[in-house]
Amino acid sequence: MTKVSETEFLNKLFEVVYKLSKIVKTQSPRFKKKWDEYLKPFDEKPHIVRQIPLDKTKFLKDIDYRIDVLKNVEQATVDGFYSTKTLLHTLYSSYFDSELFKKDFSEEDQLILKYFIAKEILGNLIQYNKLDHESVPLKYNIIGRNYTLIKLQGLSDLEILYSLKKLNMKGIELADVNNLMKEIEAEGIVIVEKKGKTNYYYLNKEIALTKDGKLVYTQLLQSLVDWPTLFFRSFFNIRELNVTLDQNIKYHDFLQKILLKTATQGFSPTNFVFKNLVKYYEKIKEEPN
Repeated sequence: MTKVSETEFLNKLFEVVYKLSKIVKTQSPRFKKKWDEYLKPFDEKPHIVRQIPLDKTKFLKDIDYRIDVLKNVEQATVDGFYSTKTLLHTLYSSYFDSELFKKDFSEEDQLILKYFIAKEILGNLIQYNKLDHESVPLKYNIIGRNYTLIKLQGLSDLEILYSLKKLNMKGIELADVNNLMKEIEAEGIVIVEKKGKTNYYYLNKEIALTKDGKLVYTQLLQSLVDWPTLFFRSFFNIRELNVTLDQNIKYHDFLQKILLKTATQGFSPTNFVFKNLVKYYEKIKEEPN
């Protein structure tokens, strides 16, 4: 495998930062525009991903400027997390209790939409779900996380409990799972079959909006609901930095260890990489001339 020199790595790093700056430049205003069109009454100032101004010459030549840019990127990764959290919190804590929601969607679609959005966002963003257990009520989280398996083969109460434990949820017991599943069963989403001491849950009703509900959803909410998945899959993907470094690069082992994280897509590894790239260049800056 070809090893990357210090200059080649710096150019690769610039290209990645430039890619991320372009993503933010398009995605952040899009999110804000769609928010203002429909959800502004619930939160006038949602958390927005900050812009990443970038000058190529200064980034490559000026270490102080480079450190500032990398700090900004690291903060933008956190913004991406909180933009998603703002959206989910607003939907589940305010919007779903509002007269606007009741006006725009039928009772049937009101029920389904709470599960549907959990499926669309939490079902796609498992890493995010590990970090945020509070924004979406647990019964919707269970279906959002496990919808495909419940639909295809059914799940036992123990399997559902295990899936929640994998999300780092603590203090959840089997009795809690079965109580929540009873609520979901009462809403017609699942059916339960008892085998010995174990409850098995199977899908009873597709998580799908009515024809009219889908039209309204597409017009008012879909762009916002799709945004987290589109943003996470593009912004939190920096695999271009998954390279083998030339042994002569300063603090080779430290930097190579940082870059190992780029092989994994997601918020946590991306945030880790930029946070530690700041430390790497600060370490170089502190060297005596």
